[in-house]
Amino acid sequence: MSVAAESPSIHTTPVGAAPEAGFGGASRRIVFLHGLFGQGKNFTSIAKALQPAFASLLVDLPNHGRSDWTTQVDFERMADTVAQQLRRGFAADGPVHLVGHSMGGKVAMALTLRHPDLIDRLVVVDIAPIASADMGEFRHLLGALATLDLTDLPSRTEADARLTELIPNRATRGFLLQNLRSDGDGWRWQANLDLLLRDLPVIGDYVPSGDPFDRPVLWVAGERSRYIGPESEPTMRALFPRTVLVTVKGAGHWVHSEKPEAFVSALRTFLSAE
Repeated sequence: MSVAAESPSIHTTPVGAAPEAGFGGASRRIVFLHGLFGQGKNFTSIAKALQPAFASLLVDLPNHGRSDWTTQVDFERMADTVAQQLRRGFAADGPVHLVGHSMGGKVAMALTLRHPDLIDRLVVVDIAPIASADMGEFRHLLGALATLDLTDLPSRTEADARLTELIPNRATRGFLLQNLRSDGDGWRWQANLDLLLRDLPVIGDYVPSGDPFDRPVLWVAGERSRYIGPESEPTMRALFPRTVLVTVKGAGHWVHSEKPEAFVSALRTFLSAE
């Protein structure tokens, strides 16, 4: 994996045909930004469910998926990198909708505040524009992955078995192990595990800033998640005055994967409203 400290190359995957000018145009395009240790493809089923009304672009953020690695986690640089790519392609014909989950939600907020001309409507999923009080869950999960000895790993099935005690939830293990890749001579992490584990405080503490964004914003919370609370609302509404908060019943932090039908319904309603 190449390391690009200044201008990382990011991988994107289009889903669905882009609407022609005059038939929804750029306002029918959605960009998805995944969370920590995720990949753009995590939103594939959501993007397909929104077809044919919307075309989507699934982004692998730096240090994730098939995008370049960097030497540090820098939210504003990530936001600028995605914005630059959008200007050259997916958003060349006008502003698009932007959806970001968790860490990707903070990148989405930063991108929107720094490049408001690119964004029509913003959707922030289960994260707030304040420092996260507790990154312990992610420290535990990434720390568990770091215990795997990749030089002595015969198969992905064995990796799953070795993680069972530290990560009992099968779905969570499956999500994380999507990042485990065989390169022919052994196994490697597709995501930059060492950097992300080292820079967890940076990820948790980042607070976006800028002039208020005056277009509609949907703020989606998982009912069983702790990442959005009353203490975060004043900052959210100061930065994004036209915010509507929706709580998805029965969902935890990974709202889109735990309650996909409710999530798609919320997106379709919000993005289609006049």
